[in-house]
Amino acid sequence: QVHLVESGGGLVQPGGSLRLSCAASGRIVSINRMGWFRQAPGKQRELVAVFLPGGSTNSLESVKGRFTISRDNAKNTVYLQMNSLKPEDTAVYYCYLEDALRDGSRRTYWGQGTQVTVSS
Repeated sequence: QVHLVESGGGLVQPGGSLRLSCAASGRIVSINRMGWFRQAPGKQRELVAVFLPGGSTNSLESVKGRFTISRDNAKNTVYLQMNSLKPEDTAVYYCYLEDALRDGSRRTYWGQGTQVTVSS
């Protein structure tokens, strides 16, 4: 079993910054993808930013130039630095990990979510 623990959410004014962290622990075989999704009230969960196999990244168009995903491989931890936050960034942010198992299959894990609220 793999556990994801997120931290760093909170309330921030428009234009402010927050840094989210997600630490993975447990019986990880090989991290294939790891990153962040978010879900706002009444909306579908959407990908924010993720590390792809090979180390490249993919991110939501609306956060490019404002959000930066980074990681510490030794700690199995991924970060999301969020700058110039806007009210529309308000959502529950979920950490996500896709584990590549030895039989070639994939198993996905989710964190419990951390609330980010951007409001004056």
